[in-house]
Amino acid sequence: MKPVTWDDLDTAARTDYGEARGESWDGKHAVANVIVNRAKIGGWWGDTLKTVCLFPWQFSCWNENDPNRKKLLAVDYSDPVLRECLRAVLHALDIRDDRTNGATHYFVTNMPNPPAWFDPDKVTGRIGSHTFLKGV
Repeated sequence: MKPVTWDDLDTAARTDYGEARGESWDGKHAVANVIVNRAKIGGWWGDTLKTVCLFPWQFSCWNENDPNRKKLLAVDYSDPVLRECLRAVLHALDIRDDRTNGATHYFVTNMPNPPAWFDPDKVTGRIGSHTFLKGV
């Protein structure tokens, strides 16, 4: 993973806000872990927090048609939830506190049908409303 910039932290916090703002601290932290895990691994989705978050079709909150996109672009750091999401990203950067056991993927557990890439053998845990996986 490349050195972390403010742009990386801001983009990751906004991604966490778009994906997990209604979750508990553990849920926000777990989504932040996925972002950080992907950046640390590198590969096709990038090796910075920002490139990981903005890679097309990886985090639905950044999709043009997703209603969360307008919200995450408009929110500022006077919002306590965005500040909590930023704290979650900072905590996730400390690999000793990875609540997902190395997960690089997640999905909302109560989806009518799991995503095509879902493999029950790759599940690392369930936190809040998300199921986390690694090795997908």
